[in-house]
Amino acid sequence: MKTKKALLIVDVQNDFCPGGSLAIKEGNDIVPVINELMDKVDVVITTQDWHPEGSTHFEDWPVHCVADTKGSELNPKLNKQKIDQKVLKGTRDDNPGYSAFDATNISLEDYLKEQDVGSLYVVGLATDYCVRASALDALKLGFHTYVVTDAIAAVNLKEGDGKKALQEMYKAGGILIEAKDV
Repeated sequence: MKTKKALLIVDVQNDFCPGGSLAIKEGNDIVPVINELMDKVDVVITTQDWHPEGSTHFEDWPVHCVADTKGSELNPKLNKQKIDQKVLKGTRDDNPGYSAFDATNISLEDYLKEQDVGSLYVVGLATDYCVRASALDALKLGFHTYVVTDAIAAVNLKEGDGKKALQEMYKAGGILIEAKDV
């Protein structure tokens, strides 16, 4: 039986935070909550969009998180010393890399199993895209998946997209909790 808890910090990168090319207004607000959660788990993992220049992904989105740029870096206020593993995704044109499980530098599923992780706490940006895709994939793979609702923020291209994503994750078996309950 897998017993450890892992925190999956999805795409808390400069380009998704205020001032970035695809900024989410509340992007900076969730960082202190995430930093506090790091002390409540056994393993801390971050994901980063890591797109090549000229990616076809930019046909649908503004240019963001180009590999090795300031925009692709993790938010400077995120406590990087507690990160055990970094996951890079969206590195190829054939896969936009919404899910953390689309990582190209490691197999996230294998890593979690090697670390004896049974429960995954998903936080980060954006609720209606990469958080959603990562949580749904975690559920399909059999991880007890929690979405920490005060440690996520949505793009909301259409009004209510974030709420719809939360409902979808909940219906798929995800547990919606607040940070104080972790």
